[in-house]
Amino acid sequence: MSLIQSLPSGPLDIVGDIHGEYDALRNLMLHLGYDEAGHHPQGRTLVFVGDFCDRGPNSPAVLALVQSLVQSGHAFAVLGNHEINLLREDAKDGAGWFFDERMERDQVKYAPFERPTSEQRRDIVAFLSSLPIGLERPDLRVIHAAWQDPQIEAARRLPLGSVRREYDHWEQMAAQQARDSQLEQRMANELEQWEHGLENRHHQPPFLHAHAEHEANKQMLNPLKVLTSGVEQRGTVPFYSGGKWRFAERKTWWDDYTDPTPVVVGHYWRRVRKIDRSTVDKGDPDLFAKTHPFAWHGKLGNVFCVDFSAGGRWAERKAGDTVGHNYKLAALRWPERQIQFDDASVHATTR
Repeated sequence: MSLIQSLPSGPLDIVGDIHGEYDALRNLMLHLGYDEAGHHPQGRTLVFVGDFCDRGPNSPAVLALVQSLVQSGHAFAVLGNHEINLLREDAKDGAGWFFDERMERDQVKYAPFERPTSEQRRDIVAFLSSLPIGLERPDLRVIHAAWQDPQIEAARRLPLGSVRREYDHWEQMAAQQARDSQLEQRMANELEQWEHGLENRHHQPPFLHAHAEHEANKQMLNPLKVLTSGVEQRGTVPFYSGGKWRFAERKTWWDDYTDPTPVVVGHYWRRVRKIDRSTVDKGDPDLFAKTHPFAWHGKLGNVFCVDFSAGGRWAERKAGDTVGHNYKLAALRWPERQIQFDDASVHATTR
């Protein structure tokens, strides 16, 4: 069995990035018509686009529920970049619920958050290791960030359970290329001249050209990274996102997607209403600034991002705002092409 698996037949409800928002997930399932075990009276099936964890208050409960639904056959799921970070023991911003070395730093932004027991940690790793990267059937494709044919074909050749090993392999290749080309030394020289580091949001660095080159190279060399984090290129200005300053920017790959098969993705922090993305540490360009919140997008109008920024609810809690006003959890109902939100509202999508 490969990292690209088949979607089930029948009607689907494709759930966007959850990011530890357990209550939002339970509410969404209720409004979609599922019971606690994942049964639906009309025989519908849940599909999750990844990013179950990080930033929110209860990642362990979200993962336990998704695992129960998948293993009982009532749901299907793909890995997102946050799950791959966990599998690789890469303790990035928002993962302090799982990694001890990140917990203290994450308390400032994301506390309170539940943490797993040792047994739960083992179960989480085992479950995530069993998930594919992509799902498909003749009328639909589901991937966390980008459906790109060369990278999809590479993933087809890889067996289930191989994500960490293969991902690490390509990361090591990128590191070796950086050493061989002297790019690593150029990056070190850039950091020597910038005393504040790259995680301090209050000190914007100059544009670091070697860092930009390395970020873009590392992103595009690794097919699993492209599929779960998207297509990137060298940027032109530094921006703060995900807890650090960055120098490579995302591309709207869907503007070059010409296959007639629709694709549903998460990952990109879409919004229902205009928000200040910097309040949730998203300083990169808004790829949906000129796209209607409920519109399909891309060259053929057949790609839909179902991530409506539930991962930003931590900012609403910190500000004392109504939780879920700006940052929502959504599901795309297929084949109806409707959006169901966790606040019970329903909207038709547009082309």
